[in-house]
Amino acid sequence: MIAALTKQDPIGTLGGGSLTLRRPGSVAVQSPQIAALLEDPAGLPDWWLRVTETGGPLVEPWRDDSRLVTFLWRGSARSTRVWWGLDVPLERMPGNDLWYATRVMPSDLHTVYCLVHDGAEELPRDASGRGKSHVDATNPARYRFVPDPHDPDDHDAWVSVLALPDAPPEPWLAPRPGVSPGTLTPERLDPLGREVVVYKPAGVPTAGLPVLVVFDGWVAREVQRIPTILDNLIAAGEIPPLVALFVTSLTADRDEELSPASAIREFVTGELLPWARTTLGAGLDARANMIAGASRGGLTAAYIGLTAPDSFGAVISQSGSFWWPSEAPGQLVREVAQRPVADVRFYMDVGIFETYPAPGGVPSQVDMNRAMRDALRKRGYSVAYAEYSGGHDYVNWRRTFADGLIAVAGVRA
Repeated sequence: MIAALTKQDPIGTLGGGSLTLRRPGSVAVQSPQIAALLEDPAGLPDWWLRVTETGGPLVEPWRDDSRLVTFLWRGSARSTRVWWGLDVPLERMPGNDLWYATRVMPSDLHTVYCLVHDGAEELPRDASGRGKSHVDATNPARYRFVPDPHDPDDHDAWVSVLALPDAPPEPWLAPRPGVSPGTLTPERLDPLGREVVVYKPAGVPTAGLPVLVVFDGWVAREVQRIPTILDNLIAAGEIPPLVALFVTSLTADRDEELSPASAIREFVTGELLPWARTTLGAGLDARANMIAGASRGGLTAAYIGLTAPDSFGAVISQSGSFWWPSEAPGQLVREVAQRPVADVRFYMDVGIFETYPAPGGVPSQVDMNRAMRDALRKRGYSVAYAEYSGGHDYVNWRRTFADGLIAVAGVRA
């Protein structure tokens, strides 16, 4: 599924998109260490040994709650760049094989990236640090996206993780002592054998509980760690107990399924929710029900929330792909003004580095999320909105998902 995400929402050049003023990470500043090395390139072997011992990227002081971040690689290539959560081209130092780029980054940045060469745009399949696409060999912080064993087109994907000193904490992700985990049960619900994994909170009957539907069910469980987040938030009294339904889309079908033009709305509202009501006694109060997704999943969650208020009263959309469709960008944004206002609450977030153009050169994720926010608020919808220091990536979505739940379902919401 991660492969589908990167193909559908590719990272273009940081200089592209509709924002033409200064962008996060777009300012090139000379690193003091690189400047010294340019003055004395003969010192490269000893300097590189220190870098490999202390780890990269280089992070140096700057001003205004920012840091200088220098990405490094040694090797032979026609071109090299940092890619995915960030997009930064590297340049080669004259007379040796060191590639580097320094950018001003916010000190609370948390994101993922890899190094790609000669135009490659795919995530590494191993942690070797070699190939046209690979993790940053200087950076020991890495994350493995484990493939869905039921998806024949899914595969291992690796990324390097960059967390600067003021990166926000992730208080809800780890299992807590004394918190009983909920149960996860796979179900097959439609003629195509679509897998839905059902989360039930520990020690609470499901009858009368609200329902949370989450798209991209495999990564929502395994990467975003939503079951553990639910365990912790429920135990802490931050949200009421609920039933979660994790809906999986296979890599080959995801782009088509997670869009307003697909049949996913009919499956969710006409089959999945009635099943939950009949089998579990959950989801009876539409206003308490929620639907959530990231990227294309965020787009589709918003669409279903807007068009099925008799099924859902809240939407969590993370980096929603509101540029859709590329031939007529922003269709759902325009539809907000055309549809009757419904009693639906929204939580939306997006990364400040998502300024690259979406497929076909249409406006960026940041632009389109701001446009969707404004369109909803203009019509009177309740919208909690956040922009985080990061890119189009799960290390941020797993943290902010708890914020979204508290915003739309919290006991004080």
